[in-house]
Formats: sequence, structure tokens, C-alpha cells
Amino acid sequence: MAVAVYSHPSCALHDAGPGHPESPDRLRAVLAALAELPAAELITAAPADPDVILTVHTPAHLQALTEAHVAGGGQLDPDTVMNAHSWDAMLGALGAVLAAVERSHSGVRHAFAAVRPPGHHASADRAMGFCLVNNAVIAARRFQSLGRRRVLIVDWDVHHGNGTQALVEPDAEVRFVSLHQSPWWPFTGAASERGVGNIFNVPRPPGLEPEQYVQDLWLAIELATRDWMPDAIIVSAGFDGMAGDPLGGFTLEPKHYRILTERLRERLPGTPILGTLEGGYVPRRLAEGTAAFVLALA
Repeated sequence: MAVAVYSHPSCALHDAGPGHPESPDRLRAVLAALAELPAAELITAAPADPDVILTVHTPAHLQALTEAHVAGGGQLDPDTVMNAHSWDAMLGALGAVLAAVERSHSGVRHAFAAVRPPGHHASADRAMGFCLVNNAVIAARRFQSLGRRRVLIVDWDVHHGNGTQALVEPDAEVRFVSLHQSPWWPFTGAASERGVGNIFNVPRPPGLEPEQYVQDLWLAIELATRDWMPDAIIVSAGFDGMAGDPLGGFTLEPKHYRILTERLRERLPGTPILGTLEGGYVPRRLAEGTAAFVLALA
């Protein structure tokens, strides 16, 4: 069965400026690669209503984003920028994420949201780390509203998903597993951070053998799902953990993401998996990692 890949044209118009690593070329490379895969069905989603942001974020945060949009863009933090198209890109990305949720919920169908800007650093009231709103947690809340109460979020971006953790750590029905480089920006994600017993952080140094990263993340997933069966799985699918990425020091290759995805499917058969694009800053390599992930979902 083909994997539904949702995106929106506006996602390629968000631009943080010359030289910024989170560039439109990332998404263009991903969509070009997936268009060549018979296993992928590319679908244009309708933009989301801005009110969906309030299922996760504060009114003050939505107001700040609205004001930046009305002003034609602006600098939200040292790394995070909105241009004249960023508002539409954000809503297009959320529309793709929510369409992927609906597709996954409707049956045992895996789906992928090929979107930008990414989301896992955005907290309830703050945009940061290239992220405006938290796509993964908004997806989790939509799954819960549809009756899929127990949600597993697996974040294998090389940077810790600090926003995701902060948003879900009081909720025992969401479990968050994160493999990330440490010490590294944003300097969060210690193994001792456990939330209400639902946080499983796997901080690791750069330069290890790739099989070590795979094994350590998998052990954490096994621990998180021991005697606990999720109703849905969300993968914060960052591919900046691949060897050669300028913003990380991990050594993973596309085949390792395929292995992890296949293991998820085998361990939790019948549980829908939704991927949402996070980091990865060499467009060609990002496209290779994403293609491996989508092929494994199929």
C-alpha cells in the first residue's frame, strides 16, 4: 500500500534568509525524491485553521505569530525567522500534519507530512530553533481527540525536542522517546528527566558507531512500550543525525532509519505511524533519509 505523503506548496516559500540552514531546498529535495517512489502518494493538503494552534500553544504565542505575519515577517529568536510567506507555510504544514492524522486514524495506514518549518523545539509560548509551532504535539492532540488516547512520540532528530518534551511531560497518556546528541544545543534532554514516567531520553555523544545509536534508541522504545501499547505513533523525523550533517555529529545512514522503522512496525503491528519532517540540513542526504523512511513505512 502506498504511503500518503502530505505537503503544501506554501511550505517551500518560508525562507529565513541567505545562508540559513533551514532552507526551501530541503523540502524541494525531499519532494523530488518521493515523487520518484512508487511507494509514495503525494497529496496536497488544505491549510489548517489557525485556531488549531490553540490546542497546544497559548493565545499569547498565536498573537505573537499573527503580529509578525501582519508586519510581513520578523526575527522571533536568534535562529527563527518569519518572512512574508511563513504564516501560510505554517498553516500549510499543519494542514498536512492533520490530514496525515486523519489518514492514519481511518485505518492501518501509515502517512508522512513532508513539511517545513519544523516543529519540535516550539514550546507552549515560544518559537525557537527554526520552529514556529509544534507539529508533532498538535498531531498527538488530534489523535487523542479522535479516541487514540495513548500516543508514542519517537524523536530521532540529532537535537533534543525540548518543546515536545515540555508540552507532553505532564500527560501520562503520551510517551516521548528522544535520541539526541549531548552535549549539544538546546542543552536539554538529560536521561534523568522523566516527566510523569513518560519521558525516555537517550542523550549520546557524537562519533559513535551508527549501530550503537540504533541499539540505544531501540532499547528506549522497548522500555517505553513494555506493558503499554500505543494507539498511534508519531515520528519526529529529523535526518540531521546522518553522517556529514553540518548541525550534528552522529554517524547514521539511511539504512538505519529503515531498520528502526521496520522494527517499530514489527513490535507494534496494527498501530498507525505518522512521520513529520524535522531537521536534516544537506538536502541530498535529507532526501535519501526520508525516502528510506517512507519505503520502510510502505
